[in-house]
Amino acid sequence: MPHWGARRDAVVNGFRVTVPASTANLGPGFDALGMALGRYDVVEVRVADSGLKVEVTDAGAGGVEDVPTDETHLVVRAVRRACAHLGAEVPGLHLRCANAIPHARGLGSSAAAVVSGIAAGYALAGRPLDGDALQLAAEFEGHADNAAASLLGGLVIAWAEGDRFHAERLTPSAEIRPVLAIPPTRSSTEATRGLLPAEVPLADAAHNAGRAALAVRALTERPELLLAATEDRLHQEYRAPAYPASAALVRTLRAHGVPATISGAGPTVLALTTTGILPSAVDVSGFDVAELVVDTAGVQVAAL
Repeated sequence: MPHWGARRDAVVNGFRVTVPASTANLGPGFDALGMALGRYDVVEVRVADSGLKVEVTDAGAGGVEDVPTDETHLVVRAVRRACAHLGAEVPGLHLRCANAIPHARGLGSSAAAVVSGIAAGYALAGRPLDGDALQLAAEFEGHADNAAASLLGGLVIAWAEGDRFHAERLTPSAEIRPVLAIPPTRSSTEATRGLLPAEVPLADAAHNAGRAALAVRALTERPELLLAATEDRLHQEYRAPAYPASAALVRTLRAHGVPATISGAGPTVLALTTTGILPSAVDVSGFDVAELVVDTAGVQVAAL
C-alpha cells in the first residue's frame, strides 16, 4: 500500500487545489445539465506527521461560521474517500480552505468541496485524475451535474447507469455571459427536493425533454434560442414557495426577454445573457448581482 512517507520529498509543501463554482439544471435539464462558473474555492493541502488541522476563511462565501473543522468537514471526508480508494496512506493532514463560493445558494458549494477533496486525494496518492474521480465525487450527492461541472469545467451533461455516474463535457458558446443575482437567504437541496411531486403530467415531462435537448444546442451554438430553451415545468414552480423573491425575479427577467432560471436548488437566479448586464427596468434590490465567466478548465491542482 502506498504511503506518503515513501514519496514525501517529491512534493515538499503539498498542493493547492482550485475548484470552480457550478450551476445546475439550467432550466429544464433537471439533474442532467451543469456548467462551471468563474468563482473559486481554494484549498491548500499539506501532510502532517499526525492528526488533523482544518482552517477555514471566508473569501466571499457569505459566512463560514457553521463549517466544521474536524473529520466531518466535507473536504476532509472527500480526501479520505479518495485516499482509501487509491490505497494511499496519509499520516496527518493540514487543510487551509478559502471559501468564495456562497454556501447553500445553488452554486454547487458542497460539490466543489467534494471535488477539491477528491482532487487532493489523487494528488496525495501521486495519481492523475481519472474516470473514477467523478464516480467518487458524485456518490456524495447522488447525482453528478454539479460535481462534473466543477471537475471538468465548461458545460456538462450528466447521467447515471445503475449506480455508475457519467458525464460528457461540451464547450459552451463564447457569447454567453452569465449574470447571477444572489440573495442573502439560504436554501438546501434536501428541503427543496421535498417540494417536488412524485409524479408530473406527461405533457410537462415531454415539454422538458424537448427544451433540455434544445438547451444543449442553445448553450453551445445558438444562444439566441436560450429564452425558449430554458423554460422549465418540472421543478422551478414547485420550489417557488421556498424562495418567492427569486421566483418572482426569474419571471420578471423572462418577461423582459432574459433567459433566466433558478440556479440549482436555489435561491440564486441565473441569467444567461450575451451582454453581461440586466435590464435597467428590472428591480434587483436585495440581490448581490455579479457577472461571472464560464470556467472552462475545471478543478486545478498545483504544487505549493
